[in-house]
Amino acid sequence: MSKGLDDALLQAHVRQDLSALVDLYTKAADVVEDLDAECFYLTHAYIFALDFGDARANALHVRLVHHGREA
Repeated sequence: MSKGLDDALLQAHVRQDLSALVDLYTKAADVVEDLDAECFYLTHAYIFALDFGDARANALHVRLVHHGREA
């Protein structure tokens, strides 16, 4: 993950910007090359999407199920 993406995640946490957190954690999941890391970021994106009531939660859930991380 790039320093820029890491910094953006930290800033979104400070701002408590749930929509940005869903987007940024999803982007982080898309760029890492390790399945465990991908699922770590997807899980965070999914939780924030659920908290925010974001429609992206469904797609995130599908990805987690695909990787055997969610039922």
